[in-house]
Amino acid sequence: MRIIAFDVRPDERAEFARQTAREGVDELVCRDEPLTAENAELVSGFDAVLTQGMVGYDANLLALLAGHGMRVLVTRTIGTDHIDLAAAERLGISVSNTSYAPDSVADFTLMLMLVALRKYKQMVYRQNVNDFSLPGLMGRTLSSLTVGVVGTGRIGRAVARRLRGFGARVIGYDPVPRDEFRELGDYVSLDELFSAADVITFHAPSTPDNFHMVRDETLARMRDGVVLVNTARASLMDVSTLITGIESGKIGALAMDVFEGEDEIYHAFRMHDIIANRDMAYLRQFPNTVLTQHVAFYTQQAVDEMVSHAVDAALRLA
Repeated sequence: MRIIAFDVRPDERAEFARQTAREGVDELVCRDEPLTAENAELVSGFDAVLTQGMVGYDANLLALLAGHGMRVLVTRTIGTDHIDLAAAERLGISVSNTSYAPDSVADFTLMLMLVALRKYKQMVYRQNVNDFSLPGLMGRTLSSLTVGVVGTGRIGRAVARRLRGFGARVIGYDPVPRDEFRELGDYVSLDELFSAADVITFHAPSTPDNFHMVRDETLARMRDGVVLVNTARASLMDVSTLITGIESGKIGALAMDVFEGEDEIYHAFRMHDIIANRDMAYLRQFPNTVLTQHVAFYTQQAVDEMVSHAVDAALRLA
């Protein structure tokens, strides 16, 4: 089998090199640039194409790639919301995502939770100007709080297991309840979770039903001073609602690893550029918001697993 991978980062290359020795892999070409309409002809002659998640593959681009012979597309991400799956099916393109152990995102989620609850951002800012005073820095302990987990898949359950270790009361919502979660917390309706939780962490996929789960009317049902953590998908939250919630104090703290409009910003060197995302800049400046650049997944273990599982999928589908 001949495989070509696009958008290959330096941290992936060691695992890609290891994958070249796998049985069934005749050739594995790695390219630094993303796969776009401008270089679509590069897929010609390959049995499978591996991509990342920073390019949107709509019907037009997929049709162009299919015209160059692409029949298998594997994204080295868990999410597939950047790919028009219906168009791919019509064009005869098999699509797969990849997976990795939930520990990387679960650990990062707990870190964001603690950073928000213990007001770490404010502490760092003060220390940088030799302000070592205490007023305004009093935090809260997880053991005194109810934490709502929206989405109880592998990552949501891994977060719940960690929360139990901190002594928090855990409640969860998922349209498909899982017995494994019942050992960690109690299932409630989404409305009950929104109204009962002091901290809400989101681990749901991006779907039409989940679009802007956090919006004006749902935020109104939450507790005053609620802490929101999102290491899942940016589309789960309406940014205008978040801004209003921070300004009014309804949201006590906000920690997000994803952001609407992050494409071509996150994972890129933009130090000398004008960033045309006003909402991102505005939210970042609040003392009780923490924005990270879509790095919850980013551990060596997860990177290696995403590469190896992508090759697994290519071998299976081609």
